[in-house]
Amino acid sequence: MARVPAQSATLLTPPAQIKSISLWQHAWRRLLRNKLAVAGGSAVILLAVLALGAEIIAPYHYTTPNFGRNFEFPSREFLLGTDHLGRDVLSRIIYGARVSMTVGVVAESIVLAIGVPLGALAGYYGGRVDMLLMRCVDVMYAFPRLLFVIMIMAMLGRGLLNIFIAIGLTGWVRVARLTRAQMLVLKEREFCEAARAAGASNLAIIVRHLLPNALTPIIISLTFGIPEAIFTEAALSFIGVGISAPSASWGQMVGENQQYIRSYWHLCVFPAVGIATIMLAFTFLGDGLRDALDPKLQE
Repeated sequence: MARVPAQSATLLTPPAQIKSISLWQHAWRRLLRNKLAVAGGSAVILLAVLALGAEIIAPYHYTTPNFGRNFEFPSREFLLGTDHLGRDVLSRIIYGARVSMTVGVVAESIVLAIGVPLGALAGYYGGRVDMLLMRCVDVMYAFPRLLFVIMIMAMLGRGLLNIFIAIGLTGWVRVARLTRAQMLVLKEREFCEAARAAGASNLAIIVRHLLPNALTPIIISLTFGIPEAIFTEAALSFIGVGISAPSASWGQMVGENQQYIRSYWHLCVFPAVGIATIMLAFTFLGDGLRDALDPKLQE
């Protein structure tokens, strides 16, 4: 019997046996080809490891003073120097990464928990519901966000929990508008009409059909919202209404040591570099996710 060439065998393979690539697999491959996105994602993972393992990685506790060793410049014993109380700057930066990552993740989770349901309801139902919710969004946009956050912190007081509340209550409008725009487009698609014809309830259509198809822009918004929340916390701690002492925060470290910038530069520069690094890492990762998940850029 004559042997079938390999190329002919491939052409004769039934379509069911050809392995298909899902949207997420294709997006993952595109993301891995983006060097800046990979670098940003690697930096985010590194910062997450530092935040989770601060007790093990940090050479000292962030509150441990070294009497007689204050205002030391970077050395072999203290790699990033010490502050005015003799505390190790490197240890405080490592513990500060925990505060920054916690604020970014938890605050943005609150933003999603408020913004996504409100935006979905406004976009799907329309009419009076849409008008009422969007007027609330317009009122929120009328206030400068950072000023609004400062006002809330002034009422609630300093502390990590209050920072979560302040950022969450002021940041949901961005996600609500985005989700509403997605719902306005998706609810007119054929699969949504088919779900209605099959007798699916409005809640089932929103949860099972519309929200899964609106995940891509929401995920991209999440990656850009986390550094925004981190920067907001740093700004609050810088002006003295954020994290309470002696907790370590990068913004607090910059704020309380700004008076020493000319003589002991390391006290401000290193935490400022930490803030810049984490924001740049999330920005690179967000840009990469946007390019990888954009259907218009599919090859």
